[in-house]
Amino acid sequence: MKIPEIKTKTIIQNKVDKKHLWFGFDYNMNLYQGCHHGCIYCDSRSECYHIENFDQVKVKKDVIPLLSKELCAKRRKGIIAIGAMSDPYNHYEQQLKITHQALKIINQTNFGVMLTTKSHTIINDLELLKQINAKQSVLICMTITCGNDLLSKKVEPNVSPSSKRFKTIKLLRQQGIYTGVLMTPILPFINDTPENIKEIIYQAHLANANFIYPMFGVTLRDRQREYFYAQLDKLFPGLKEYYIKQFGNNYLCNSPRLYELKKVFIKECQKYNLTYKMEDIIAGYKHPSLLPEQLSLF
Repeated sequence: MKIPEIKTKTIIQNKVDKKHLWFGFDYNMNLYQGCHHGCIYCDSRSECYHIENFDQVKVKKDVIPLLSKELCAKRRKGIIAIGAMSDPYNHYEQQLKITHQALKIINQTNFGVMLTTKSHTIINDLELLKQINAKQSVLICMTITCGNDLLSKKVEPNVSPSSKRFKTIKLLRQQGIYTGVLMTPILPFINDTPENIKEIIYQAHLANANFIYPMFGVTLRDRQREYFYAQLDKLFPGLKEYYIKQFGNNYLCNSPRLYELKKVFIKECQKYNLTYKMEDIIAGYKHPSLLPEQLSLF
């Protein structure tokens, strides 16, 4: 099967805002463009990212040679974030092994890695992750928004079931990989219930997750909003009107139950001793030599 390619000049991007503490990574890259997952809420559909036909995954031409050249040229080691815009474990990965090859280079060049995914197939790279973790920092963020597999199938139709993602977390944790749940987004009027929050936290506890990081709402803009509303009409008839009435054209659409859900979330995380503050997550997974100055007191 011929997989579309796109030209690119660079693979690695430096973090723009050095004071921004989003999981403490230093560099960012996306090995693929587009995504197969079909999540109804995906921000990467937004016009500002200039990705046409987002549901069609494309491969960046010469991505592995470019990555090797760029990493070998960097004097400063650090954490490379993978998967912010396009899941590194899409349907093509088992065939192309682009992410697998990238992890090999990261290991050879002594960088750390942060991987964000919704796929259980990350476990195929367990041995490589263990090798990187033996000398550098590794952080796995498994995105899980629904404690219920049936609801997850509605809003994330082509993704590994939530139950399978929790099992994957458990397998990664058994091998000493710092792994947790990225509980975002929580969609108003869909999965923003105390029951859903409690179930995700409980399942994370059973999986021995290190952390849970939440967002009690969703961001919406231009093409992303159009796609989201079209999916609401198909899956949750009448709900689009609630969104329009409640949020208008707001970018940030927090759950009307925001404060209630935050209280439930904190109480349950403390109950099961799960880390949930960003600075604590960073301090928990980073090797001492890679901790940012502002966290040195930890």
